[in-house]
Amino acid sequence: MVDLLSSVEQQYKSEKEIPDLRPGDTVRVHNRIVEGERERVQVFQGTLMRHRHGGLNETITVRRIASNGVGVERTFLLNSPSVEKVEIMRHAKTRQAQLYFLRDRRGKSARIKENRSRE
Repeated sequence: MVDLLSSVEQQYKSEKEIPDLRPGDTVRVHNRIVEGERERVQVFQGTLMRHRHGGLNETITVRRIASNGVGVERTFLLNSPSVEKVEIMRHAKTRQAQLYFLRDRRGKSARIKENRSRE
């Protein structure tokens, strides 16, 4: 049963190159947006809070601080045709797999230490 499932997933797996993502990384997600008849690419840059593995259903949750200090979180399906590419801007040192504690933090306490060794 598992072999059948993995073979079907391989057919639908996208050809794009997804880097090794870990929570705490600062990433840029290039997302294709269709507005009427026009199509454009919107870049969403922020801290990777969560990475759920799951074959075709692999998702990441990215959080950034928008204007007036309002936090915005978006969840992206990595194998979706609307996600064009994912870039890693910098790596961070974390001890947790899901960084939900960042939701309650503001200013300097919301910073995560950069990991320069993992490049």
